Amino acid sequence: MILDQLRRRRGRALALAAGILVAATSFTLLTATVSTSQATTVGTVRKNARSAYDVLVRPPDSQTDVERQSGLVAPNFLSGTFGGITMDQYRRIRGMAGVDVAAPVANIGYLMVASTVTVDVSRFLDGKASRQILRISPTLTSGLGSYRTSDEYVYLTRSPLTSASESDHLFESDTLETGAGGKSTQRYRIKGKYDVCFYFNRDKTEQTEFNLQLPLKPNIIAEDIRDRSPFDPDLSSRMNCQSGQDKATIDVPVSYPVLLSAVDPVAEDRLVGLGDTIASGRMLTEQDKPWTVSSAKSVHGQHDSYIPALLSDNPLTTGTLDATVERLDVGDPAGLPSKLGNPTADSFVRGLHGTTVGTTRVDLRKGYRKALNEDSFDTGSYWTVGPVTYRRTSHGDLTARPQPPQKPSLWITNSNQQPFSGVPEENHQGTQYRKVTSHAATDCIGLGTCDGVDSGRLPNPFVHLVGRYDTGRLAGFSPLSDAPLETYQTPQVTGADTATRARLHGRPLQPDRNLGGYVSPPPTMLTTMDSITALTKSRRVPSIQDKAPVSAIRIRVAGVAGVDTASRARVNAVAGKIRAAYPRLQVDVTVGSSPAPRTVALSDSAQVTERWVAKGVALRILRAVDAKSAVLFVLVLVVCALFLGQAALASVRSRRTEIGTLRCLGWSGGEVLRLVLGELAVIGLAAGAAGAVLAYVLGRVLGQPEAGVKSLLVLPVALLLATAAGLIPAWLATRLGPMEAVRPPVTAARRARPVRSVAGLAVLNLLRVRGRTLLGAAGLALGVAAFTVLLALTLAFRGEVAGSLLGSAVVAQAREADYLSVALSLLLGAAGAIDVLVISQRERAADLAVLRATGWTNRELARLTLYEGIGLALLGGLSGAVAGLAGVLALGRGVLHGHLFTIAGAALLATLAATALVVSRRARSCRRRSATAWAWARSSNGPREPAHLSQQGEQLRRRLGDACAPASVT
Repeated sequence: MILDQLRRRRGRALALAAGILVAATSFTLLTATVSTSQATTVGTVRKNARSAYDVLVRPPDSQTDVERQSGLVAPNFLSGTFGGITMDQYRRIRGMAGVDVAAPVANIGYLMVASTVTVDVSRFLDGKASRQILRISPTLTSGLGSYRTSDEYVYLTRSPLTSASESDHLFESDTLETGAGGKSTQRYRIKGKYDVCFYFNRDKTEQTEFNLQLPLKPNIIAEDIRDRSPFDPDLSSRMNCQSGQDKATIDVPVSYPVLLSAVDPVAEDRLVGLGDTIASGRMLTEQDKPWTVSSAKSVHGQHDSYIPALLSDNPLTTGTLDATVERLDVGDPAGLPSKLGNPTADSFVRGLHGTTVGTTRVDLRKGYRKALNEDSFDTGSYWTVGPVTYRRTSHGDLTARPQPPQKPSLWITNSNQQPFSGVPEENHQGTQYRKVTSHAATDCIGLGTCDGVDSGRLPNPFVHLVGRYDTGRLAGFSPLSDAPLETYQTPQVTGADTATRARLHGRPLQPDRNLGGYVSPPPTMLTTMDSITALTKSRRVPSIQDKAPVSAIRIRVAGVAGVDTASRARVNAVAGKIRAAYPRLQVDVTVGSSPAPRTVALSDSAQVTERWVAKGVALRILRAVDAKSAVLFVLVLVVCALFLGQAALASVRSRRTEIGTLRCLGWSGGEVLRLVLGELAVIGLAAGAAGAVLAYVLGRVLGQPEAGVKSLLVLPVALLLATAAGLIPAWLATRLGPMEAVRPPVTAARRARPVRSVAGLAVLNLLRVRGRTLLGAAGLALGVAAFTVLLALTLAFRGEVAGSLLGSAVVAQAREADYLSVALSLLLGAAGAIDVLVISQRERAADLAVLRATGWTNRELARLTLYEGIGLALLGGLSGAVAGLAGVLALGRGVLHGHLFTIAGAALLATLAATALVVSRRARSCRRRSATAWAWARSSNGPREPAHLSQQGEQLRRRLGDACAPASVT
């Protein structure tokens, strides 16, 4: 019986088989796509979830407002942290169970290293002059700023420059030159020669000696400049005195801030492989400790103390000097030695008129390598800086808060109140974003012990370099999860808009020499943890660094392989132990963190993008992808099952007369149930076999690696879906009584009402067959609702994980599966609605034939069915959109946050698209059926067609009112 029914109704059986084929294949492919996408996402996260360390311990109150609000850590947070964790806390944390490596960083402060940048000005010389002076007027370009620096000079003479000393041998110079001079300058000569560089370079005061109105003679005591500001550019103005003919250089004085930090060499090597970065010398070891030499070996006093240090080969600060070169009008060259060799030299040189002869440029980094010797590093004073503070704009962007300008007192280095010479111009001309604090040393250097005002403190030590390292040799970590290695990496800051990129000349914003600048350089010099006391206890005023010198502890947990459950448990256990032992310390789990680019406004005209770090990104991604995959699986299953349920229900409805006849012949409800389910099972098996082949082919085309395995599931899935979807329609079939064989599917009208338009008749038709209308609308509503929910979940998933480099990579990988799921959900819903519409048109074939016989044209019939299709599609689409939005709201968790208008608009567009799809399919079907309506009536009624059609027309008029005739429908 089942096979006979399938042969007799081949068209319907094939249509149902096609539906099962599409549903089963779609379900299998979608679940495979979702599973593959989930596996790919999880694999990406696990591969890129771990960086150098798993837990970061910071001092109390080290979190910024931005970090507390959004979980974002500034990329250069360590550069603003100087102390806060005690050595006892560090040692206890290092000994906790589960800690594999505990690598501390103790930022000490910025040393200012003096050096020079050599500028070759040979091409600007006057080849005929016996003596001449060139002036260069440099402008420093660094980062987003340009700064005017002090004028520099070179004095070139063809006469030899010799050396000699005073009779007391306390003063010696190597820039002495013979020259004619008047009686007023003769007393300044040494061995009959003038010191042509001393007064300009070392004594610009023109003060008198012992108040006897006699100018000072050259001596070893530096000039008293207590009344001068350290920001006075004249303090950095120098003259190079050289003997030669066609070769001249100017050594421009420059200073470089070098951040000195203490580390544990063994832990640092295990954590990041610091030992592999040694470029020269050797690596620091545990045996490297401070030491003191005896007075016999001391070169600075009675006792000299030293600390070991490792120095970076790279300055990590940038800047370019662009200089205008002038040739000065010196008058009679013969008189230059006497004019330069007396206390009025500074006034004389600055008053000379010059003629511009060219320009030159030099990179500041060239001077750094000249300073790489032990005597270059003076620990007499160092400076610490605070963190950058931010405020959020109304649009959620960040703006860096400027700080007040630096005070000149920051650069008063000792009790003599002498200003620091060579303050980098950026510090007093550039914008300040950090608070700068100076830490002056005691005045007992070289004495071994301190007394008086410095009693109980220590003399400041000297630096002994054991080697140099190159941070470019670090192995590095995945860029998707690279937690900042502040000890070695310069923050990556680029221009965020066209104007800022133009000011940066397309290059990133690098640290400059401004201690209060936005981008601070990472540590450039490393020493051992044992050396901390020698530095911090040598400051005249104690600070937090005395008792709690450690700035951060980076911890690698034993047995951690990524973000799997066991690894997360181990990391959380270690973090929990530290929090329990020290509740005030800031403890962050960094495993699973990822760089998150953010835009920061530095001023009204400068915006930059830098890589902040979002904490816990990997864990959020894993939770979000698990939830999204589960919802996708359920929705795909529901859509496919309901699609088949619609098809089976429509099939049963189309066989009402046949089933009623069987009941008249004595068939029981159980036999009808087995008949319907048996037909669906046979169709499901046939469709499943074909779907397995189709799923395999499509899986290979779509690049699904599990296509072969997943395609084998199509057959059981098709059988299961067909049987499950047919349960309700089969049960409804058993409810049909014998009278269904003769009872029309159209509900009789209770009261005839006139209908005066085609649209009105379309609405009345939809109301007359409410079950069929609701069945057709339900399929479309389901598709639009599923589309809305899937789109909302997709956007929410991206919002949940986006904003970081790892999240962006995951979103890009999951995009194909998301789009495929959303599109097929809408197509399956529309296909179900179309299937119901086709059945409804078959049921109404007699009605269409009667209307055609009573004079309706094909156009009028097309309009009627078109309006019915529009009404049905809008009913289903709008209902689905409302249901989808309600479902999204029910899901909660902020799924609609920021996407309300997007999702609502997409739901309306889906409604319109589904309406267009349904209407176009219904219109094509209507044209075919209206064209064959008359032929159908003729073949059904033979020679009695006029009378028979007249009777049907009369019945139709009584049901619908007096509006069936074409004359009454316009």
